[in-house]
Amino acid sequence: MQQWLRKITGKVDGADRELARRSAALPATVADPGLKALSTAANHSLLWLSVAGGLSTRKGAPRRAALRGLAAIAAASATTNLLGKPLFPRRRPAAHLVPRHRRLSDPPRSSSFPSGHAASAAAFATAVAMESPALGLAVAPVAAAVGYSRVHTGVHWPTDVLCGTAIGAGLAWATRRWWPLRPDAPAAVRHPAEVPALHDGEGVLVLINPGSGDGTFDPEHWVHTRWPAAKVVYTDPDADVLTELEATLDREGDSVRALGVAGGDGTVATVAALATRRKIPLAVLSAGTLNHFARDAGVDDSDSVAEAVDQGSAVRVDLGGVAVDDRPTRWFLNTASLGGYPDMVRFREKWTGHWGKWPAGAAALARVLYESSPLDVDLNGVRRRVWILFVGNGSYAPRGFAPSWRPRLDNGLLDVRYVRADTRWSRMRFVVAAMTGALHRSHTYVERDHRFLDVVVHGPAVAVATDGEVGPRGNRFAFTAHADMLSVYRPERA
Repeated sequence: MQQWLRKITGKVDGADRELARRSAALPATVADPGLKALSTAANHSLLWLSVAGGLSTRKGAPRRAALRGLAAIAAASATTNLLGKPLFPRRRPAAHLVPRHRRLSDPPRSSSFPSGHAASAAAFATAVAMESPALGLAVAPVAAAVGYSRVHTGVHWPTDVLCGTAIGAGLAWATRRWWPLRPDAPAAVRHPAEVPALHDGEGVLVLINPGSGDGTFDPEHWVHTRWPAAKVVYTDPDADVLTELEATLDREGDSVRALGVAGGDGTVATVAALATRRKIPLAVLSAGTLNHFARDAGVDDSDSVAEAVDQGSAVRVDLGGVAVDDRPTRWFLNTASLGGYPDMVRFREKWTGHWGKWPAGAAALARVLYESSPLDVDLNGVRRRVWILFVGNGSYAPRGFAPSWRPRLDNGLLDVRYVRADTRWSRMRFVVAAMTGALHRSHTYVERDHRFLDVVVHGPAVAVATDGEVGPRGNRFAFTAHADMLSVYRPERA
């Protein structure tokens, strides 16, 4: 066995030296200074941090690509520098093997194997390509050039770069275990809805929330351009939006044949509740920051919504409802929650603009688990102590405590998830399971699908949060899935 390993190692060393010799023998070109500068720019992943900073300024796939890329770089850097180099010490190529004009002014002195630069470059490029193939095609040549530059400047053997590339790409792919990729297709629905085809917005009453979004979409200009015949109402922080809309509908009578809404998920949920009561369809314009419902429904492109309204194309989707004590039902499009979850939503929304959704969510979860007190509750008659209770309108994916999207919008179920507080070291066990992707085997975390959920809180009244908005306090919460309650304009091609 030892002899066989020596033979294999000798062949690898021989191939390394031959490839390095051929690289060193290449004639001087204008590319030499560029490769040298590129290799230096990638020190400590500064090149990739700069690219990630640029991508993060754009919503959607570019921002997700930046965040996944940073996570992959962190894993690749830790693996190569803390494990690979100490376990497999290897001398770097001698400086005289490459021409003087190619040599780095400050060459590294750590183990040559594996290449940390190549690992970080491959990790970032692979992660970006997973979220956006088009961006991945743009980044991949730069990543390949960084890897080759380490051989060109004489600080790594070719197999160092090859193994570093494999480590980086593999770790980027492994992020799928705890951060699954969101599918490109919108959520499926079974039933189309019969709705009027409204040209130029004739018969549409649109509520615009001027304070929502990040300024990249101007709903007022869009409505005046695409729906010149529509009637427009603006939210007033000092007024009751629902009451104002109700009054406008009463004044306009049958001339209003559809409701439109431009705002975040909370505003959309408010107007959706009114559309449900009035039995008229809803057109959603993505003017919020996250737009969860619009993305799930496949209507996050406002021009496609205009197309659907013009064609009279719509689908019927479920609504979740919660009755707090003896109050009327409070409707929600996406999620409702009790316990520390409302605080988690508040912190996450506060920090998302600065850090991105996933890091903000992780930080918010950690803070809530550290600071919150458990709830003593009955869940459909079963006594439990829980840290956080999540209820989704429909079954969310992925499984685990990072619900991000819904494969369907009409399965007639509530997605119920909670973290138990009645097991030893429950918070620590939950965090470890979440970080290792083992929540499906954790005894502290529970996921169930229900058609209804009756929650009785023992002790002081607590608040319910629906679609990111904190609602009334109470001690009894009756959650119910209402099938095919809302008609939403959506183009046929979705």
